[in-house]
Amino acid sequence: MPVSPRASDAASRGSTESAGAPESADSPEPAEKPLDSSIRHTTDNAVSWITLDRPEAMNALTWDQRERVIALLAEASADPGVRAVVITATGRGFCAGADLRGGPPSGARVPGDVARTIRLGAQRLIGAVLDCEKPVIAAVNGTAAGIGAHLAFACDLVLAAEPARFIEVFVRRGLVPDGGGAYLLSRLIGPQRAKELMFFGDALSATDAERIGLVNRVVPAQELEKTARAWAERLAAGPTRALALTKQLVNASLDTDRGAAFAAEAAAQEINMTTADAIEGVASFVERRTPRYEGR
Repeated sequence: MPVSPRASDAASRGSTESAGAPESADSPEPAEKPLDSSIRHTTDNAVSWITLDRPEAMNALTWDQRERVIALLAEASADPGVRAVVITATGRGFCAGADLRGGPPSGARVPGDVARTIRLGAQRLIGAVLDCEKPVIAAVNGTAAGIGAHLAFACDLVLAAEPARFIEVFVRRGLVPDGGGAYLLSRLIGPQRAKELMFFGDALSATDAERIGLVNRVVPAQELEKTARAWAERLAAGPTRALALTKQLVNASLDTDRGAAFAAEAAAQEINMTTADAIEGVASFVERRTPRYEGR
């Protein structure tokens, strides 16, 4: 099985983030797009759309593109005008992994360099999705491999087009999964299934990913954007702060005991009951009308 030029280049720098480079990318290196065109961003109806747009590289993420996605997620958290986020991509791939060309200059590696690279790179990206204060939908149009798969799995909801597939490609390169893969998969589908995917590195179809609980819904490719838009706009019309607190509770639930979980739930309720949306929700119930949430 050939290793792509991107995978070989990044691997020579000692970083496991290269594990998601696409197997099919054996063509000459494409010219780089400007950052604002390779990561497209728009806000529409209170939904932040982050689109990976480097289809010639199966949307493998360079260092600066990853930083751009992290920044856009942080901006979405802070912007009251944004109430939901969609991460999607163009072409045949959702994200084929990390492409570290253009990152910080490499030199002689010393102990600690790899761990630092992972902490400041792949783990920051996944953490940015998990910590985003707005609900995040992955609209997976094609192959999601390595950190690209973990980017999708970190999202709150995952929609997949029928041609999409998910690959824990690290083992094919003799590498350990990064970007929170073991953390995410064991929580989403349990340790046995997580080990099966990570030990063998076989491609998982969208249908099988839905069957085992990694994907919320599979749709025809031509329906992906429409469905993602409908879901995101429905979330954007909801009680944004309540959704943020719910996300925090669910994400923390498997990392704590019952006492701590119940205490966090009570604290979240206390905080949420001070919001305008909670007041509106109760008032609309009493008045028997549809609530009008403003995300505050």
